[in-house]
Amino acid sequence: MPEPLIRPARPDDEAALARLDRETWSPLHEVRPEPPGPDEPFFQPACGPDAHLVAEDDGRVVGYVRLGHPTGVPTNAHVLQIRGLAVAEEARGRGIGRALVRAAVAEARRRGARRITLRVLGPNTVARTLYASEGFAVEGVLPGEFHLDGRYVDDVLMGQSLV
Repeated sequence: MPEPLIRPARPDDEAALARLDRETWSPLHEVRPEPPGPDEPFFQPACGPDAHLVAEDDGRVVGYVRLGHPTGVPTNAHVLQIRGLAVAEEARGRGIGRALVRAAVAEARRRGARRITLRVLGPNTVARTLYASEGFAVEGVLPGEFHLDGRYVDDVLMGQSLV
């Protein structure tokens, strides 16, 4: 199986990314409401194409990872956070999620980050297993932090040093 092409997002990826975001939304991994309709922009002023890497398969966007700072405080500007990861249903099980996580770590290093972190919902064991296999460790758990789909779920904080 060939390696997926991972590349920086471009402005013209917006429609494909918005569609992917809507198609992959689930309360298993999302704390926000369902994404808006197709007329709403995917890219936001504080989170544009430069915050995203995309996975492409045969010229089609099949995944993305979003990187950003966890806060706007200058004292933790050395930390980047994976703020979103999605892989199209038909592309799952082919290593695309793993390739996106690896690309995010490499991009964080390229940008000079000393740490990379993420937050993942407790029941999302597939994602937690992937992140752990790529060197992320559980650094904290916020028990019952979110009420989703009729139940309280933990927010699991994971991270790794890049130095």
